[in-house]
Amino acid sequence: MTTRSLMIATALVSVAVGLTACGDKKDKEAPKTAASQARTVSVGSVETRPLGGGVEASGLLVSREEAAVGSELTGYRVARLYADEGDWVRAGQPLAQLDDTLLRAQIDQQAAVTAQSQAEAARVSGLDGQGVLSQEQIETRRYQAKAQEAALRELRTRASRMTITSPVSGRVLQRGVQPGQIAGGGTTPWFTIARDGLVELDAEVNEAALAGIREGQSAQVSLPGGQSISGVVRLISPRVDSNNRLGKVRVRLPVRPDLRPGGFGRAVFGASGAPVTAIPETAIRYEADGLFVMTVDSNNRAHQTAVKIGQKGGGWAQLVQGPPAGTRIVLGGASFVSDGDVVRPAPANQAAR
Repeated sequence: MTTRSLMIATALVSVAVGLTACGDKKDKEAPKTAASQARTVSVGSVETRPLGGGVEASGLLVSREEAAVGSELTGYRVARLYADEGDWVRAGQPLAQLDDTLLRAQIDQQAAVTAQSQAEAARVSGLDGQGVLSQEQIETRRYQAKAQEAALRELRTRASRMTITSPVSGRVLQRGVQPGQIAGGGTTPWFTIARDGLVELDAEVNEAALAGIREGQSAQVSLPGGQSISGVVRLISPRVDSNNRLGKVRVRLPVRPDLRPGGFGRAVFGASGAPVTAIPETAIRYEADGLFVMTVDSNNRAHQTAVKIGQKGGGWAQLVQGPPAGTRIVLGGASFVSDGDVVRPAPANQAAR
């Protein structure tokens, strides 16, 4: 090999060695570069804890139970009314009186016919099989006597229905009858009565928040006029409206004259005090297709995870569906972290508590 060839070979080997060394150096520095570019974020965790606040919901005031009162009779004129809207009545108290003048005359007439039929039936007593009268005639007189007695009982039953009475004690919410009106077969009740005057709030609660409400739980109800009333959850509906994803919660309220069915009310349901799986509210990401949090794995890599939340309180939200307790989650700056990013967790004392 000539001196020139030897020099060229030596130069090529040096270049190759240099390139290899550069490649090894870049491979060693790559992880350091990725780590140095990681975003510093505050990291909290999914915890099991009681919430400090409560669920808010609005709804309408409704009667716990309403009694619709009307007349079973037709063709009789309303002679008198004894109750009006807003009145308090007791069970069995007269509400209206129908004109029974014609009915009393019919009862007197029917009583006379009944007495005659009974007398004729009495005269054939013991004549069965003697041939004085045919058996058919004897049975006809007995049947007529029974029929006339039944007709008299029917008229007397009508007479007992001429006074319309209240089936329950409570407050008259509506009166739909006027003096002089003729009783007919209409569907509109003459009186609508709230049994015992009980009024409740029929609140509509988000499906997710229903899990944090229980029967017997306290609730604070606010009225448009500024009044605040303490109530208790009496009933939680077993179904959720498929259209708006809301469930009904009935709140029992004290008897008060300023509680009017049909009015508006807003309730705050106190926290139950029972520990629930919860996350800091600052960790929640509100996206077009739902709610998410960014979890952080053991390699400090972020992962977007869908969640469902319930009631909120004290800066925390109940986790109805999502990662288990103990999972690390990104706080505050979660909106600047993408799925798969490597992050640098901040010290624990910087996480939201």
